Amino acid sequence: MGILEKIHSSADVKALSLEEIDELCAEIRAFLIDNISRTGGHLASNLGVVELTVALHNVFDSEKDRIVFDVGHQCYVHKLLTGRAGGFSTLRQKDGLAGFPKPSESNSDAFIAGHASNSVSAALGMARARTLSGEDHSVIAVIGDGAMTGGLAYEGLNNAGQSGEALIVVLNDNGMAIGTNVGGMASSLAFQRTRPAYYRLKKTYRKVMYRIPGGKYVFTFTQKLKNSLKNAILHCSMFEEMGFRYMGPVDGHDVRKLSYMLKTAQEYREPVLLHVVTRKGRGYEDAEKHPEKYHGVGSFDPSRGVSDEKQASFSEVFGQALCEEAAKDSRICAVTAAMEDGTGLSPFRKSFPERFFDEGIAEGHCVTMAAGMAKQGMIPVFSVYSTFLQRAYDMLIHDVAILGLHVVLAVDRAGLVGGDGETHNGVFDVGFLRQVPGMTVYCPSNYAELRSMLRRAIEGKGPAAVRYPKGAEGEYRDEGKTLLRSGGDVTIVSYGIMINEALKTADILEKKGISAEVVKLDAIAPLDLTQVRASAEKTGLAAVMEDCCEQGSVGETIKAELSCPVMLFNTGRGFTPQATVREQRELCGIDAASAAERIIEERQT
Repeated sequence: MGILEKIHSSADVKALSLEEIDELCAEIRAFLIDNISRTGGHLASNLGVVELTVALHNVFDSEKDRIVFDVGHQCYVHKLLTGRAGGFSTLRQKDGLAGFPKPSESNSDAFIAGHASNSVSAALGMARARTLSGEDHSVIAVIGDGAMTGGLAYEGLNNAGQSGEALIVVLNDNGMAIGTNVGGMASSLAFQRTRPAYYRLKKTYRKVMYRIPGGKYVFTFTQKLKNSLKNAILHCSMFEEMGFRYMGPVDGHDVRKLSYMLKTAQEYREPVLLHVVTRKGRGYEDAEKHPEKYHGVGSFDPSRGVSDEKQASFSEVFGQALCEEAAKDSRICAVTAAMEDGTGLSPFRKSFPERFFDEGIAEGHCVTMAAGMAKQGMIPVFSVYSTFLQRAYDMLIHDVAILGLHVVLAVDRAGLVGGDGETHNGVFDVGFLRQVPGMTVYCPSNYAELRSMLRRAIEGKGPAAVRYPKGAEGEYRDEGKTLLRSGGDVTIVSYGIMINEALKTADILEKKGISAEVVKLDAIAPLDLTQVRASAEKTGLAAVMEDCCEQGSVGETIKAELSCPVMLFNTGRGFTPQATVREQRELCGIDAASAAERIIEERQT
């Protein structure tokens, strides 16, 4: 690794010469490609912020200063520069290095980040705490143009710009332009007016003019004239309207210019927005050409690149099924929050472009917009990851449920998701969706049920959700059954992908001489317990297996309804850390072996 192996802190970066910094950036790119090709992870976004992250550490001290990354999947370079290169072989694995910033992992990780658009708000809170505590350190929010499509970003910017706090917002513009590029003339003028000499001259001019008779009025007039000329040429940015000193755009792959601009922004001691232009996938040709393919990758051969072949998944089957339904009904529309490919909607966009709506990272807006569409007779289907749907809970109740509008939610990545860990596990939607009045929640166990349940959700009335997991279906492939296995000693109740663990549990118990009856729930709201009650009355013991948190779980409701003992198998009351899905189930005790062991123990007491 050469230089990289000697880097353990921001101080080590500051000690490098300009030539060594260039070598460091090249080593980091080679390191990322080599390691992520073996472990999987977020590649394109990290290749795009190499120079920016090096410049941040060249100017600031991550142990003292607070660098808040938005979304956080671009934090790998930051982790390399803060002494964690040796842990990259464990990236996103059980007990390994997290794929997102994690304060418990290092004090250099200022804040948690897994969802988008929260960095400015968090950074403003830190800046205000710094001022109230009388401390002296810098606070920097690093936010991408993608995260700027989320409303929370603007709430933060609106308040930060007017706060007067010394706060730097680095806008990493890597392709999705917010507005028209201001061009070479603007770049040149912006660079000139950020020179320290220019800033000192401006302050001196103001002091002198305020001391001479009538000078204040002359100063005010010249400032207005200057601003009028600047606005005519540069078209005053919305950030300046919000109260920020706007700097840039600057080449995000030039460490020297970036360091210079960051130091200047630090000297201003006021809200500053630095506009940085980068390229996703920089340094790896295929990732530059197809950054979406290299956003989140599994292991791959760097010499060949990521394969275009995709294993069939619930997301892909959902996309196909929705296209089939849309071909039959022109009212069906697809809505996504910047997750077209991830949720399987690319075929829908190609087939029905006029009925496809990507609204950016704005889940709350998506739900309310869908409500407006439904109110006017359309059938909107909002495809969203479970963890991101959490942001739209108020809109589900206020904008959809009160009017009983026919909005269909396709809840992807429901349940445990593996390497992305705490921020991405979809374990809360069971509780909050079941609370929404009038909501129907379907839980398909395989692809065939996904197709039929999506059809039922679309043809029904009122709000509906179809929740399904990340990845492929399991061994259970039948459709339309509720009683999957007869038995007389214990009733095992489950739904969705977890029905496979329930059936495996029954197999293990059978070998131990225990006869288990397996009941599958097709929908968890409204909850029909007719089959469950009948079975539990026969066996005298029930076990509910589900991959959601305990609070608001189906098991809690069943336990309250049945008179016999009910055992609950769920993810508990905390957060499940990163690991493979299999390992996560074992950690939570909801895998077949753990469940069978507990049931045997319960029967022996």
